[in-house]
Amino acid sequence: MIKIGIHGASGKMGRMIIECLKYSKEAVLTAAYTIEPLDFALNTVVTDSFEELFENCDVVIDFTIKDGAINLINYARTNPKPLVIGTTGLGEDGAQLIAQASNTMPILQATNMSLGVAVLNRLAAIASKTLKEFDIEIVEQHHRHKKDSPSGTALTLAERVANARDLNIKEVMVTGREGLIGARSKDEIAVLAVRGGDVVGRHTVGFYNDGEFIELNHTATSRATFAKGAIKAAIWLASQKNGLYGIDDCLGF
Repeated sequence: MIKIGIHGASGKMGRMIIECLKYSKEAVLTAAYTIEPLDFALNTVVTDSFEELFENCDVVIDFTIKDGAINLINYARTNPKPLVIGTTGLGEDGAQLIAQASNTMPILQATNMSLGVAVLNRLAAIASKTLKEFDIEIVEQHHRHKKDSPSGTALTLAERVANARDLNIKEVMVTGREGLIGARSKDEIAVLAVRGGDVVGRHTVGFYNDGEFIELNHTATSRATFAKGAIKAAIWLASQKNGLYGIDDCLGF
């Protein structure tokens, strides 16, 4: 059994991973890190110490916020441990830190742990390359409490479709439109965010041309899909060599 430690055990994703681990035949929860008192009982190590967390698990799953994830990775740089990073909104500094840390430990980073989203990324890249004359618009919807915008999943989708057309996403991405901005440019890729209610996650990649359009859509109806994906990633990562991996590696794509 792979011993799992959770960084951010009191959060929504942390709780869901704990629940899903109850039914796993390959992994077990052995440590839970939280800086807030838990309002539920756990028959395992509960701590606010990175040292104790790392001592009691084979791999750590992180779903927190930017500062929390950065602190975890910095600790791991001198205390290597396989890390599954599901926190989004880490920025370029976070990406550089993860790349550096992956030289001394295996790290799997994914903006979305869902199998369906992994397939969506691949389909969107194929469509982007094939439908070169089509305009691309990406719309993401999430619950009112989500802090980062656009979502990490939407940004990953944008990167995939841009790369498929040999475009630099930083040069062509549009995240809002207002006023007399003129006609849409040929290469621009819009990434637009909707926030409201308790929407778990919905991502649509649209390809629009004169006379026809195609929309690829993924809707998450429960956080369990992300939790199960993170557990699958952790089980796989525990036996990998040092390096930086993505969800595609875990799924064998």
